[in-house]
Amino acid sequence: MIETRRLGWGRFLLQLFTVALAYVLGSVPAVLIWGEKSTLLALSPLGGAVAGVLVAWLWLRRDGVVREAFALARPSSWKQTWLIAIAAALAIIIWFQLGGLLFKWLGFPSVATDQIIDLATQSPASLLLWIVAVAWVSAGFGEEVLWRGFLFERLKRLPGLANRLWLVIVVQAAAFALPHAYQGWSGVIITGVVGLFFGWLRTKVQSLWPLILAHGLVDTAMLCTAYVTK
Repeated sequence: MIETRRLGWGRFLLQLFTVALAYVLGSVPAVLIWGEKSTLLALSPLGGAVAGVLVAWLWLRRDGVVREAFALARPSSWKQTWLIAIAAALAIIIWFQLGGLLFKWLGFPSVATDQIIDLATQSPASLLLWIVAVAWVSAGFGEEVLWRGFLFERLKRLPGLANRLWLVIVVQAAAFALPHAYQGWSGVIITGVVGLFFGWLRTKVQSLWPLILAHGLVDTAMLCTAYVTK
């Protein structure tokens, strides 16, 4: 049995930096090979997610907390898991619509996702690639395992945060929102709210599967809607 290792701020920041670096470096090869305007750019976040999750797993394994952080054991009820996921996905989709209208009314620019949507909706084949590689593997699985898995578990063990679950939820939501800066401030804020919701949901369920499924469903719905209305 691997003994759980104590986590301090220095060790946490080192882990966070190496996971982020792995994610960035893992994203680069696809861009260099196919360029930023290729449908195959979908393989960039896929490569980043695989590299980031691998490094996160190595750290968690070293610290003896893989099971607690990744929480990927088979749920006791897949039916209940899917029901939670569908309800969460519907809530997020509704928030996307209401949030978009709210920020438009406030004079904020629209969420800047045109370039991604254009790449993902070039053809049925490109749509399928983006749904599988990005919506499900990179975003659905990768982001939930990294943010609501690795990061959430690490934050809960930090001095000063260990008994402040609400603060853990806020910090991980902010960390989830900032990489979406390419979508503009509207995208950052809307995504941050989703991060808060997912963080709250993580405290209510014992498994990451409802979050993974909800995330995948949301992104799939957004891509399919964009393709149909293009």
